[in-house]
Amino acid sequence: MPDAPLPSGQEQPGGINSSVAHSARIWNYWLGGKDNYTIDREIGDQFSAIFPEIADIARSSRGFLARAVRYLAGEAGIRQFLDIGTGLPSVDNTHEVAQRVAPDARVVYVDNDPLVLAHARALLVGTPEGSTEYIDSDLRDPDRILKAASRTLDLSRPVGLVLMNILGHVTDLAQARAVVGHLMGALPRGSYLAVADGTNVVKGPEFEAAIAVWNREGSTPYTLRSPDEIALFFDGLALVEPGVVSCPRWRPDPVLPGAEHEVDEFCGLARKP
Repeated sequence: MPDAPLPSGQEQPGGINSSVAHSARIWNYWLGGKDNYTIDREIGDQFSAIFPEIADIARSSRGFLARAVRYLAGEAGIRQFLDIGTGLPSVDNTHEVAQRVAPDARVVYVDNDPLVLAHARALLVGTPEGSTEYIDSDLRDPDRILKAASRTLDLSRPVGLVLMNILGHVTDLAQARAVVGHLMGALPRGSYLAVADGTNVVKGPEFEAAIAVWNREGSTPYTLRSPDEIALFFDGLALVEPGVVSCPRWRPDPVLPGAEHEVDEFCGLARKP
């Protein structure tokens, strides 16, 4: 991984443009990863200078993902996962958590960043009993995602649909809800939807100011939503307790007392009845 960006407008083989910041690489930087470019670190630092809580949000979001997938693979008995907006590999990736509980779990990752896909194929290797596959596609093309996912997943059986920090990139709420409805509509009863995204209710003005930097400098705009707006993604589904809450408050690990603080990242998990 080069430490300096390529000249503006040039790309590496595979279509990776290191002169434009990208959300997955910035998120990787906030999580302490090394799979990012100078431009990603510059924008990440600008963002965190305005809103230093972003690193806590990144960790809290990752914690919710691990707890939700562990619940799905364990208590809920889900053996198939469709993770859209995968991001760069980190700790406790979806397949690792799921296959730790159920080695035969099948996981399909979806992203449209060449760097994410390259790293996923190289690093996200699942168990021999299960399956871990990757799709190059965009959330806004749910039919293509479902068609490709059906080569690995049996869509007549329950699936855990994971949408972490991606629905905010569909800035029109009605469109975002339509995409979620399309995906969940194609999955059978007993499937689950896990969502986490940024909100503007804990430190809204600071977060909004930082998002303005992101939208000016990054490749993909992002919009913050209220918890009530995030709850709309679960319409028609049965929310798992405690409902739509700040990520640290969703079924916190009992061995980490005092970690249930509020951050501007709300989440939920719900079952299709």
